[in-house]
Parts: sequence; C-alpha cells; structure tokens
Amino acid sequence: MHRRRSTPSPLTGPAAARAGRARAVLGGAVGCALLLAAAGYGGPSGSSVSMANETPAPARASVTGSTYALLQMNLCLSGFAGCYGKVAYPAGVQDAVARIRETRPDAVTLNEACRGDVAAIARRTGYHLRFSTVTFSGDALPCVRPAGRGVFGDAVLTKAAVESTDGHDFAAQAGTESRRWLCVATRTGVDVCTAHLTTRPTGNEAQCAELAALLERRAARRAVVFGGDVNRRRPCAPARAWTRTDTSAGQAMGLQSVSGDGALRSPSAEVLPAAHTDHDGLLVRARLMRR
Repeated sequence: MHRRRSTPSPLTGPAAARAGRARAVLGGAVGCALLLAAAGYGGPSGSSVSMANETPAPARASVTGSTYALLQMNLCLSGFAGCYGKVAYPAGVQDAVARIRETRPDAVTLNEACRGDVAAIARRTGYHLRFSTVTFSGDALPCVRPAGRGVFGDAVLTKAAVESTDGHDFAAQAGTESRRWLCVATRTGVDVCTAHLTTRPTGNEAQCAELAALLERRAARRAVVFGGDVNRRRPCAPARAWTRTDTSAGQAMGLQSVSGDGALRSPSAEVLPAAHTDHDGLLVRARLMRR
C-alpha cells in the first residue's frame, strides 16, 4: 500500500515573517557580493574576482591597437631633375592626390616636392601640412617648368593636427644641395619624420647614422614613424625599429624606406606603381599599440 506524500503547509503568522526576513537578508547579501565582484573587490586580500564574459573596467583595460598607415612618395617636382619629363606636370601632382584619396593613410611623407604643389595636395585631400625648404649653396631653389610653384623641399602631411614641428640640416653634407630632416609631433601621440639623403657614399653614411640617432631619441618619448628616400638599401633606423623598403618596386627599387618603433608593430608593405615620377609609392600599415 502506497502512502500519499504530504505537502508542507504554508507558514503563517510569526514564522512566515521570520522566513521573509531571512530571504530578504540572503537576497541582499547575494546582490552585494555580485556588486563587489563586478567592482573588483572580494576574494583573499581584496583580489579581484574573475567572471566569465565580464567587461573589464576602463582603468584595467588591456593594450589595444589600431591600424596606422604611412605613404612615402618621391614626386620629382623641381623641374630641374632628369626624371621631370615623366612628371608630365600637372599629372604627377594629380596622381599624388589620387593615391592619397584612394589609400587614406594617417601620414604622407613627400620628397622632391614644391611648396605650392604640396599645399594644393594638402588642400585637396584635407590633410595638415608641414614643409621644409631644401637649399642649394645656401639659397632656396624655386621650382620651374612652370614657375610660381614655390620653393623645393620635403613635406609631411598628417590626418591628425600637428602639435609641433622640428627640422634641421644634417651635420654631414655632400655637394651643393643641403639635405635635411623634418619631424612633426601630432595630437595622436605619433611623430612623423622624413628625409631625402644624398646619393654620395661618404655623405650618405654619415647622414644615415645621424638620422638613426635622431629617430632613437624621439622614440624614447613617443611613437615614431619615418618615411623617406634614403638612397640606399640598408636601413637608417634604430636597432630596435623595424624597416620596410620598396625592394619590389618597378623603378629605383630599394631606395625608399619606412621604419617604426616598438609602439608600431606587425608592419606590412605595399608598393604602389607610379607613372609620373621615377619612384613608385611605398605604403606601410602597422598596428599602433596603446594602453
């Protein structure tokens, strides 16, 4: 014979009140524990409690990265060099604008440029511009064929606003053209530098060493990326930096380089063929690591 299991009768009166208070205290304790765990408290000696699928608090955020791209171009715009016939002015300028619009890099470094031309490029692409005049025998060189395009030099274009600009002649020089370096500090915390080194072996070695030392000093404080025509196949970068070159270019291969420091990681390079200058473009993308 099976006995029917009895169902406990509901509590009433004082017993029910005591049970209700117990449930309220227990529920409050559980809720408080969850709040403390989410805030990073609790556990032995105040250690944080790990929870699956928990979003970290901003103060404890891990290192994250974003893509940073630099486009290096030698435009041969002076009007004096033998390569100027290929420029088919203004086609070379128009090509530079098209490349920048197409790739939308964070920074553009330009060698053998003219102030008026790069001002037009910056205006048409919406970039911030800094220009460095390169002198010949101590004098600025006005670009020709056509005239009225400003003086000859190097330039840096950046998406981010520029906080400060620095540039100087290299201590070692060879020939009448005074080679220079140019660096800008941007509001994103990245310094962008460029230079066009001499083709003469003795001056090139000394300028390369000076450039590497400059980049290393700046990298001690901020992220630094360099793009330029260094007229050599060996890098001009600090020992800890990575370098990518245009060794696969169809013209003047291996002479342009882009380098970055430890905050810029996992670089990849792409050579962009150019019809209206004697150097192809070099586009390098890297991961910019931040905390």
